[in-house]
Amino acid sequence: MRTRSLALPLLLTGALLTGTAACAKNDSTSGTAAKPRTIKAVAGCGKAGWTDPADRAPDRKPARCSPGSPAPVKLAKTRKLTIATGTLAAEYVAPLEMAVKKGEFEKEGLDVTLKVLPTPEALPLLAKGDIDAQWAAPEAAVMNGILGGFDIKWVAGNFSPDPASKSGLWVRLKKGESADHVTMAGRRLGTMIGKGSVISYPMNTALKKHGGGLDKIQFQQLGSADVLTALQNGGVDSAWLLDPVWRKIDGDRRFAFLGGQPLGEPLGGLLFGPNLLKDDPDAGVALLRAYIRTVNTYFPGDYKKDPAFVKELADLLKIDKGILESTPSLRMDWEIRSGSTDRLQAAYKAAGVSEGDPLPESRTVDRKLYEEAVGHTS
Repeated sequence: MRTRSLALPLLLTGALLTGTAACAKNDSTSGTAAKPRTIKAVAGCGKAGWTDPADRAPDRKPARCSPGSPAPVKLAKTRKLTIATGTLAAEYVAPLEMAVKKGEFEKEGLDVTLKVLPTPEALPLLAKGDIDAQWAAPEAAVMNGILGGFDIKWVAGNFSPDPASKSGLWVRLKKGESADHVTMAGRRLGTMIGKGSVISYPMNTALKKHGGGLDKIQFQQLGSADVLTALQNGGVDSAWLLDPVWRKIDGDRRFAFLGGQPLGEPLGGLLFGPNLLKDDPDAGVALLRAYIRTVNTYFPGDYKKDPAFVKELADLLKIDKGILESTPSLRMDWEIRSGSTDRLQAAYKAAGVSEGDPLPESRTVDRKLYEEAVGHTS
């Protein structure tokens, strides 16, 4: 398979998406409501199976059903679905891979293939219906694509960090500085993630708390193996460090952690295109039901407490067991908070990678399918 760098310039990507939007299966970009679907109560998914999207409390407990719930509702005819993902070796992809391994998709009458594709390649395919879903995030490229006519929506979340996690913005302290007193304006920030990533939102939030902002710092994009080295040797003043890299400087007084992804707010998950949003929503609900059941059964809480499961997970992801054990469990969460895409678009604007006016949430998010899967009615 032909591959490209994940670090493609976002503005070029946005232009590509806008230019190819005419090829998308898009009956309307006005957010016209589909025919209402009948929602029935689901055994095992009571009040705890849904939380108010407006609840952004850091200590909010994610929605949960009982293990094995929601029960499968097998489709009369098997559907073959392709889900694109940027990697199969990251912990946040584990629920999808576990669902395949444990036959959760098969129980729904779904023949699911997970296909590794970078977002710039996957988005046009999703919009045209050449693939059915994407395990990604509502990045600037996605927003620009929707603005250009792509019929794509964010339909389910993925995870939020554990409170003990320090994945996020780290800074090298100057003389006299502390974590509470750092001036970020004018500093050079090293990151393997471009300005159009969803991480721009928490990054901008953390920077503003310390006199900075995405428009007040210098970005230096680096390879994943170079970010920490550049921070340690002074090549950059600050860096966005991912799991488990931050563990290598945690406790070192030369550095301070300034903030990461908001607790209780997923910033990625499943994106659906026209195939599952309009052409075959039954298959879309079935896919989400299998995903949600996998979370409830295998990732309900601190799944890393079970050494046997950690080994199974390490084998599944093909990563070292010790790496998995070095960081807290992710808080798997299929729901989407209100206003997340508004906050993301504000960050993209600050970073200079957005096009046009901000899109309303009705154009970017659809919670109805996961609500149907757990039997929630408004």
